[in-house]
Amino acid sequence: MIVPDIGSLVTTLRAAGCVFAEEEAALLGAAAASTSDLEELVAQRVSGVPLEHLLGWTEFRGLRVAVAPGVFVPRQRTGFLVELAVADPRDPCVVLDMCCGCGALGLAVATELSASGIRVELTASDLEPAAVACARRNLAAFDAAVYQGDLFAPLPSELAGRVDLLLANTPYVPTEAIADMPPEARDHEPRTALDGGADGLGVFRRVAAAAPHWLAPGGRLLVETSREQSELATKILAQHGLTPMVAESEELYATVVIGTRPATGEVTDGPQSSREG
Repeated sequence: MIVPDIGSLVTTLRAAGCVFAEEEAALLGAAAASTSDLEELVAQRVSGVPLEHLLGWTEFRGLRVAVAPGVFVPRQRTGFLVELAVADPRDPCVVLDMCCGCGALGLAVATELSASGIRVELTASDLEPAAVACARRNLAAFDAAVYQGDLFAPLPSELAGRVDLLLANTPYVPTEAIADMPPEARDHEPRTALDGGADGLGVFRRVAAAAPHWLAPGGRLLVETSREQSELATKILAQHGLTPMVAESEELYATVVIGTRPATGEVTDGPQSSREG
């Protein structure tokens, strides 16, 4: 750690468009081993490299989660999905973190459930090798199996029909909107973690179609979407036999769609909604 000229550093970062320049200056100063190291970190940040990639970590739900270059950085709004997931848990609870990235969702859910005395069996998967390596580091404390491959393809067949919580942080930005994203996301995070296809729900459709096979009776699929996509998303869930619900957090600007696999003998109803201020 070095003691930088905070005023000059803040000015440089603010001029580059960093909204939280004071906080970033302190973090970069703490991460730098020398003045030249700090100068290199600042130059990379000004060029658009995500702060989290430079630090090697991000904070999510009060946890320090390791991230690495080329890995999707978890958004703070996605904490709302975690909040919904840990409500009314089963014990033991089988958790699958699909499109896991660095494994932040699985880590947060497993940590919070374990703190409540719930036994957790955690599995994760992602298409990107860098994400899988990162998730294995983050989830090692829970002895989680982290698989690399396309959605459910690499998962062991023994997991089918057992999943209580399926967390799927699928990409939901429409392809044509990728160009309008901030450069630090567009240029430094994997396209597979951002591009949701023509309407943003391409990957979601594939997850929804397969989810009933992997969910236990009464198990839940939770996916973040935009508010505008939620109506169509619930229709897709219902088409695959899942009971849909929409939950919103106005505070976090977050929308989550939930699909529950009916227990034996249950009949699915129409979409429900829930809103939190």
